[in-house]
Amino acid sequence: MSCCLYPQERLREESILPFSAFLTDNFGRRHSYLRMSLTEKCNLRCQYCMPEDGVKLTPRSQLLSTSEVLTLARLFVQEGVEKIRLTGGEPLIRPDVLDIIAELRKLEGLKTIAVTTNGMNLARLLPKLKDAGLNLINISLDSLVPAKFEFIVRRKGFHKVIEGIDKAIEMGYNPVKVNCVVMRGLNEDELLDFVALTEKKPLEVRFIEYMPFDGNKWNFKKMVSYQEMLDHIRQQWPNLEKLQTGQTETAKTFKVPGFKGQVGFITSMSDHFCGSCNRLRITADGNLKVCLFGNSEVSLRDVLRSGASNEELLQIIGAAVGRKKKQHAGMFSISQMKNRPMILIEEFLCLPDCTTSTQAAHVCCSRTLISGGTHIRSQIDDEKPNTMDSLHRAAPLPSSEFGNGKAASLTLTHTDAQGRAAMVDVGGKVPTRRTATARATVLLGPTAFQLLRDNQLAKGDALAVAQLSGIMASKQTSALIPLCHPLPLDQASVTFDLDEPQNAAVVTASCRTTGRTGVEMEALTAVSVAALTIYDMCKAVSHDIIITDVKLVSKTGGKRDFHRHP
Repeated sequence: MSCCLYPQERLREESILPFSAFLTDNFGRRHSYLRMSLTEKCNLRCQYCMPEDGVKLTPRSQLLSTSEVLTLARLFVQEGVEKIRLTGGEPLIRPDVLDIIAELRKLEGLKTIAVTTNGMNLARLLPKLKDAGLNLINISLDSLVPAKFEFIVRRKGFHKVIEGIDKAIEMGYNPVKVNCVVMRGLNEDELLDFVALTEKKPLEVRFIEYMPFDGNKWNFKKMVSYQEMLDHIRQQWPNLEKLQTGQTETAKTFKVPGFKGQVGFITSMSDHFCGSCNRLRITADGNLKVCLFGNSEVSLRDVLRSGASNEELLQIIGAAVGRKKKQHAGMFSISQMKNRPMILIEEFLCLPDCTTSTQAAHVCCSRTLISGGTHIRSQIDDEKPNTMDSLHRAAPLPSSEFGNGKAASLTLTHTDAQGRAAMVDVGGKVPTRRTATARATVLLGPTAFQLLRDNQLAKGDALAVAQLSGIMASKQTSALIPLCHPLPLDQASVTFDLDEPQNAAVVTASCRTTGRTGVEMEALTAVSVAALTIYDMCKAVSHDIIITDVKLVSKTGGKRDFHRHP
């Protein structure tokens, strides 16, 4: 074993817990969990798992044979893998799946054999699967509404999946894990129904943030973040308690006291768990992927078929593991990367395109638009500075910011101990009445200002359109600003003052809510978008338009109030 390939750091603690250097990366992560895809085929035609135009299946001769699957599994287990999960496609449609599980069960050191399935064939096969040695089951289910289920998967069979879940419980699997990928506009309205399933049944419902893969048209607006889901569930069950989990567990797990089951959240997008990742993947065509979101792959199939020895295989595996990065590139970078569709990596639910309706608002003659009681989304915790403030506050804040005459030390509340982006947990706060006001100035120049003032612009009434866009933008704050909390507003308003000496329009937005976190981000989003709309309405007259002085004017109701002095 070459020291240049496997530095001495990898062998630390070997005397305490021997583990293969081939499966230990340069950051000390020990990869004891292997996910093996048995097939690319599936007996469903889900519009969320494949690109719209389908996927080109790999010719059968290029897929791993039964003996190749077992050869690779045996090699990985010898090096320290303790858990193997069989995935697909749909793994239970592979004719030799029972034989594969039975052979895996013979491998000394392998503690867990798991399967992720769509559940269509589960009830029929489960007795034989259990006899063969299967001891952990994940079942994918994204809707509890039969008609919606059929719409998603383009097949009937909802009752078969439910039958499979009940059969697994009956046969003593505990917990039975139910995977639900949550996507805005499709199934986020069923969160509470899924949690309610855990009251009488020993299920672990796992809510998975929607992830980007080739062809699934991912965008941030479709993703419902872990914190948003948690906040929504806690409104129904405020005593939801967090459970302790193992270091390498991907799910953040919670339980409603008194319920038989529990719920978990897979937060790959909003709060990645790369630092404790112990997983490797082998695709059905024999490629090793060291990161689900990485697009680099190494063909173990070709190495096997070339007649390579186990030692040569291990050298190639070790080199790939050694190149594994500290963490994935982040949700927005991932969405731009070329990667396989999920169906060609493993069975997982990546949900479809959807559209959401926007409620129209009424523009009043007074040019003040008020929105009350509508679904207005999100903002940042009232205790934390907004992003722009954070960039400029390199020194202690002046006493006027806090009113106590003392400088304050800064803590970035949107990062965890490792500096990763993270949402602030506001679940323990007491709801209070929160308000915020923000302001922006648009310097138009004399010609555009006069046309705006006289309502003579070719595009129409710029101020009325800007009022409407500002209100609508405040409703979408959590979809635009990644770590904002979704929050229902009691009121939002956008008003304008025309400053003739400066040929400027001064935009003011105010938001109000009763909640656990403040609304400054809603107010700032509203004035920013309203100002951009004025620019858009006037740009045909002049491009010499400047948007300036975007600022928070005041906020109240949080731990500390803020009022900007003139």
